[in-house]
Amino acid sequence: MKPAPFEYFAPDSIEEALGYLAEYGYDAKLLAGGQSLIPMMNFRLAQPSVIVDLNNIKELFFIQPDSNGGLRIGAMARHHQVEESELVADRAPLINETMPQIATVQVRSRGTFGGSLSHADPSAELTAVSVALEGRMLLRNQKRERWVPADEFFVGLFTSALEPDELLVEADFPALPENSGCAMVEVARRQHDFALVGVAAVVTLDRNHRCKKAKLVLLSVGDQPIEAKQAESMLLDAELSSQTLRAAAETAASVDIDPGGDIHASAEFRRHLASVLSYRALEKAATRARKGG
Repeated sequence: MKPAPFEYFAPDSIEEALGYLAEYGYDAKLLAGGQSLIPMMNFRLAQPSVIVDLNNIKELFFIQPDSNGGLRIGAMARHHQVEESELVADRAPLINETMPQIATVQVRSRGTFGGSLSHADPSAELTAVSVALEGRMLLRNQKRERWVPADEFFVGLFTSALEPDELLVEADFPALPENSGCAMVEVARRQHDFALVGVAAVVTLDRNHRCKKAKLVLLSVGDQPIEAKQAESMLLDAELSSQTLRAAAETAASVDIDPGGDIHASAEFRRHLASVLSYRALEKAATRARKGG
């Protein structure tokens, strides 16, 4: 199968790419790793008249520390670069744990961090992880730049806060507080498939090992990553016993989400998975927090 005809541009700077976006708007699509866009074009599910290839823009390929102990990841950083980065492992262990769970080695060799975020697939691991880590996205057009928190960036099914003339430049993740632990767990029908349900958890403990802060974010249970806020509130100031964690996990599955069913899993089964995986993620994150992260 072949895509519909299109014009092709390969800018070598952010400014040049933004110029094409300003000129063509909705008619243009950005090409990063191409792992989602190219199949959609081949099946004629997407028919952009203009492709703007970002692969020559070297200033988008970076993984850097920030001055506050956090982490900055450029939009064109390949998944395998992020997976193998010692800086990522040190400053964002949740991202490090998540990367090997994304698709296959072949996909990760081409797929990009910013491409995955911009695609806003509700089954993509990085959407949930970005919300759990309270990340933020730097968006630019020709006139301005703006930072958008991750929990506001994903607005619907394959829909982000990006405007037609905007480019995602980087994602920024703050340093985790002391005594924080995190975990990412998921279940798929087959290895490397999209997850039926996935859960990202971050837990921070105080000096008395009570929960100071908790983030619990689920994927594949709605049109965007879903933060289980009712479950999180149950954990605050609590000792994270197995009973407390199970109660929070059940609340996440029964109150915080409203999953749909499809050919891969029924809504009832997704709720069951959400409960089991939320408990596993919280337990693992809490155990790591007790050990100092």
